[in-house]
Order: sequence, then structure tokens, then C-alpha cells
Amino acid sequence: MSLEISQRARLGLAAATLALVAGGAGYGIAHLSGSEVPAMQSADTGRKALYWYDPMVPTQHFDKPGKSPFMDMQLVPKYADEGGGEAPGVRIDPATAQTLGMRIVAARRGELASSLTATGTIDFNQRNVAIVQTRSAGFVQRVYGRAPGDVVRAGTPLADLLIPEWGGAQAEFLAVRRTGNAALTQAARQRLMLLGMPSGTIASVERGGRPHNVVTIATPIGGVIKTLDVRAGMTMSAGQTLAEVNGLGTVWLNAAVPEAIAGSLKPGQAVQAALAAFPGETLSGRVSAILPTTQADSRTLTVRIELPNRGGRLRPGMFATVSFGGATQPALLVPSEALIRTGKRTLVMLALDKGRYRPAEVQAGREAGGDTEILAGLREGEKIIASGQFLIDSEASLSGIAARPIGGAASTTTPARPAASLYETVGKIEQITANSVTLSHQPVPAIGWPAMTMTFQLPDARVARGLKTGDRVRFGFDQAPAGPTVRRMAKVVGK
Repeated sequence: MSLEISQRARLGLAAATLALVAGGAGYGIAHLSGSEVPAMQSADTGRKALYWYDPMVPTQHFDKPGKSPFMDMQLVPKYADEGGGEAPGVRIDPATAQTLGMRIVAARRGELASSLTATGTIDFNQRNVAIVQTRSAGFVQRVYGRAPGDVVRAGTPLADLLIPEWGGAQAEFLAVRRTGNAALTQAARQRLMLLGMPSGTIASVERGGRPHNVVTIATPIGGVIKTLDVRAGMTMSAGQTLAEVNGLGTVWLNAAVPEAIAGSLKPGQAVQAALAAFPGETLSGRVSAILPTTQADSRTLTVRIELPNRGGRLRPGMFATVSFGGATQPALLVPSEALIRTGKRTLVMLALDKGRYRPAEVQAGREAGGDTEILAGLREGEKIIASGQFLIDSEASLSGIAARPIGGAASTTTPARPAASLYETVGKIEQITANSVTLSHQPVPAIGWPAMTMTFQLPDARVARGLKTGDRVRFGFDQAPAGPTVRRMAKVVGK
């Protein structure tokens, strides 16, 4: 059953809306004349009132009409025939709906593409690194004027080293070679290789017939010299690092992705990168790895993207904007503006038949292009309010209308309240009929009711069997859409 907003409440909503639009220009509730209220209330003459309430404090019920103790306005009656067996909801007439600027759309099936965007920076490809070391102890005779940060090609000389140990071993090799003994010559050649002598140097010794104890150290790959620890006159030990060279054929783009949305990314996913250094140009790459650690200060994951670096234009430290593409996936979609996010849950306002509206809880998923995916709580074709829903949601909250739970999307009726959730108090029977009972009862702290006299629905006459006017009873009731309804009642013996 539904709760119908009284004419005064509807005009109050419309006036509040006009006040917001006018921005203090003099429009508002003050324009409602006092003569209008009696005329609006008189239209309901002849209907049976269950109780009266203040629309601004709907949980407080009164047993007779009058002025509200909370606001400077008349109490509004709640009638027994409101709802007519309909599902709970707020009723808004079309004129008021138009004044509120409500727009109604239907939940639809559609394609939702991934549109995650993040920022990142260019870094060296740490898999393309060469470490230049000495293979034997020696002395630095000459350096070639290189410095850290220089971009060099493969084979670029760095320094000349004099290695005395190689001179003696090469002289022995040449002496053995002159004997003509192939086995001894091969053994002597093997000794030169074990001393760390490059095969090219050994071949040069064989061709020239004289020792070469000065060797030129060169870069094995092209790239950037990251470190260079060699100076003329230095003494070098075996295995000492002379330089570190990082290749530039490919670079890494490290993008910082919030952990809340990083779950949809996968290695191998295609990406598009736009660099501030090259406006209007888009680079294509793929996710090579998602690093296993999360940055504690920013709550982001680092996504590593490998990009080709043709011409060496991409330099470490450059800033980039990354768009993670993905295949579109079918989803149930609603406009993102239709969602009401309370912090604890997400709601939409259902548009039911006959101008009724009711909140429904939903589970939201991905968002792209102004649409949001609904994972649960809504069916295809159900109509919701896309704009102007916040005032209706406020009215539903004030009227005590519960949101449809996520599991209730397949049902249009509200299940009966279990007995465990009944509100209990003690009261005196003032009047009893076949369908109702009027009780002067004590306060009900669970729902903020004070002590008062009011009429409750009595759906089953057996609940009041054996009871009469004047009896003191303990009763349990719930707040059904038709109004407060007594579910059980027993006579209290004694004081």
C-alpha cells in the first residue's frame, strides 16, 4: 500500500523547489495563504482518519486535529483507505512532478566500455642493463672522455687497461704455439680464455705474433651511461665495475592506478599514452606487469607498461596520461545521476504506477560515459527517476517508507513483517470495532512515540476475542502500509 502526500505537503515540496530556484528572490512557502489550507483539507471530508501527523515529523502521531507543536502548520490526517492494497510508495501528482523537474528513464541493457585513466612517468627499462667490469687486475692507461648521462652506441670505448698478467700468459702461448704441438697450443689458448681475455684479443695475438697486454673496454650495448667509475691512473681489481649502461630501445611507463579500480586490469591489456612533451600524439603499448605492492601513502598500485622508444625520444622522467582500453561488456545500465549514494548504500527512486515512487537499494558496478552498471537490485525495463529524485527520497524517508532491498527486485509486494519486529506497549481499550481498535497507550520508545490515544487497524477479529472497552491490554503492532496494525493483544491482569 502507498502513502499519499497531502495537498499541503505537495505544495510545500513545490514551494521549497521554487525557493531553491529563485535563490531568495521572494518565492517560497510564504506565498501559500492561510485560506488555502482549509479548502484542501475539506476535500477529504467523510473519510475515516486513523491519526493526524506533522509532515515534517511523520513519526509523531496525534489522536485529533489541530496545530502542530513542532511547526506553524495544521496537522495532516492519515486515512484508513489510503493505499488500496498497493505497494508502499510516495504518491506525487503529475503537476507536482513537473514542477520538481523529474525525468524518468528505464533501466536498459547496453555495452559498457572500460575507460580507466591514470597518470604515470617514463622510466628506464631495468631489464635492458649492461654492467661493464674488469676481468683481471690492471691499471687505467687512458679514458675516452665519457660521463654519466651520455648517450652512447654499442661498442663505444670507455677506457684502455694495462693488464700485466695477460702479457706473461700471451708470451707463453706464443712460445707453445711455435712448438707445433696442437694439444699444448689448445691448452695454452684455453688458459688465456680463463684469465678473462676476450676471444678477439686472443685472435689478434695469434695473427700478430706478439703480446697485447693493453685492452680497450667498450660498451656492449647502446644506451645511457648511468654510472662511470673509471679515471686515468686508477688501479683496477678483477671484477671491479667500471660502468653501468641502460639501453633505450624500450622504456617503461609506470602508471599509478587506485587500488579500488585496479582489479579490472590484466597483463597484456592494450593502453594508449599521451605525453605532455608530444601534444596531439598517442603512443600504443601493453601492460607488461602489475607490481605486487601497494603504495601506502597514495593507496595506488603501479602498473608497468612497456613502450617502444624509436629514435630515443622518450626520456625517463617524462609525464604521461594513460588510458586503459578494454572490450565492451553487456551490462544493465542507468544514468549515473540517478544514483543516490548515502555512504552506506546506493539507492535509486523507482517510478511505480499511478504516480507512486519508492526507493530501491542497488549494487552499482563500473561507470563510464555517464552510465553506471547495476549488478543487483534492479531489473531491465524498471523505471527510475533520473533527475529530481532527492526531494522524493527525502519525502519517502520522512514518511518511513523502507527501501526495497536488493533481493526484493523480483517482487512487487512487501513481505509481512515478522513477529520479532513488532513494537510492544501497554494501553487501555477506548473503542473496539470489527476492523479497528482505539487505544490510549503508553510511550513506544523504539519509534519515538509519546503516550497518546490513537486508532489501530485490526485485520483479524480473533486478535481481540474476549476483550472489551475499558480493558487494560499489552499489545504488539507494526507499521503496515495501511497504518499501524495490531498483530497480538492480551489482557493485563492487575494494576
